[in-house]
Amino acid sequence: QVQLVESGGGSVQAGGSLRLSCAASGYTYGNKCMGWFRQAPGKEREGVAAIYTGGDFTYYADSVKGRFTISQDSAKNTVLLQMNSLKPEDTAMYYCAARVWAGCHPSLEFQHWGQGTQVTVSS
Repeated sequence: QVQLVESGGGSVQAGGSLRLSCAASGYTYGNKCMGWFRQAPGKEREGVAAIYTGGDFTYYADSVKGRFTISQDSAKNTVLLQMNSLKPEDTAMYYCAARVWAGCHPSLEFQHWGQGTQVTVSS
């Protein structure tokens, strides 16, 4: 039974920072693809970042490039998303997801999803 639990969301002012965490149980991150996605009301779901835990590969959406950093803490079976220089347009529900099959990119199918954590950025 795979469970992904996000934490670290909250409300911040524009220019502030948050760090999101995704803790996995019934699952280990070694040689796996983990992703962060977000969805705001009335908007399409957007792939924010992804990491292949068995190598050096990371992906970032253009909208967050240079501001967000995805990383892993393998000892804690946790994936992190450090978000700096936050903008109001970053406001969304953020979801952690895991891909079971080969390949790592947000355009691919992710099989396991967390319940999400809300990020709100005020002007």
